[in-house]
Amino acid sequence: MESQETPQAVASTPRAGRKNVKVGVVTSNKMTKTVVVSVERRVPHRLYRRIMTKTSKFLAHDEKNACSIGDTVSIIETRPLSKRKRWRLLQIIRKAS
Repeated sequence: MESQETPQAVASTPRAGRKNVKVGVVTSNKMTKTVVVSVERRVPHRLYRRIMTKTSKFLAHDEKNACSIGDTVSIIETRPLSKRKRWRLLQIIRKAS
């Protein structure tokens, strides 16, 4: 008889239930219930090892249209909501002044 993992054992694995969270700045809110979030990361250049800033843009679902341009927000990975939208708004960290 082979040992089968219980559902609790599967859920307690390190990767289960852990979703990717990113912090970025809202650059566009012109779409309905969608915002564009720019996330910056600092990486060394492959050859010269100089630190560079790279920017990635993510489309995130904003159910209440609460974000405005310049807000610092936290987004979390989710199931695909549309062709390019795979993130949703977790919280607004700081409103733009």
